[in-house]
Amino acid sequence: MNTKSLLITIVVAFITIAVTDFLIHQVWLSATYAETKHLWRPEAEMMTKMPLMMLGQLIIAAAFSLIFAACVAEKRCLSCTLKFSFCLALISCAGQMMMYAVQPIPGSLVVKWCVAITAQLQLLGFLVHKVYKLPAKSAS
Repeated sequence: MNTKSLLITIVVAFITIAVTDFLIHQVWLSATYAETKHLWRPEAEMMTKMPLMMLGQLIIAAAFSLIFAACVAEKRCLSCTLKFSFCLALISCAGQMMMYAVQPIPGSLVVKWCVAITAQLQLLGFLVHKVYKLPAKSAS
């Protein structure tokens, strides 16, 4: 594993997640959230929890990058990376479906979340695939 490249990849992944989360939740889904505001914390309270949101984004970026570096990177196969990303999206969507079963979240919002996470993770997979560099082979 190439530690320097992994750290750079984690930073790129974190920025990608933060920017796409902003576009998804603050731009695309803002009207949906306004219509369902009774389901969410007040905005002021959410803002006090923003460090936890960012920590969560960092953990996702690190886990995605680490699994990629440990299990996918050596193949240098973009198709394999995108399949890996899609499988992670399926896991996330399954979690959203389970939340729908126990919380009064509109089904249309769950569908939008699943579409968004699938697109987000495909983009993330593409970028991580391009940014992460394998360690140079040492002469034996």
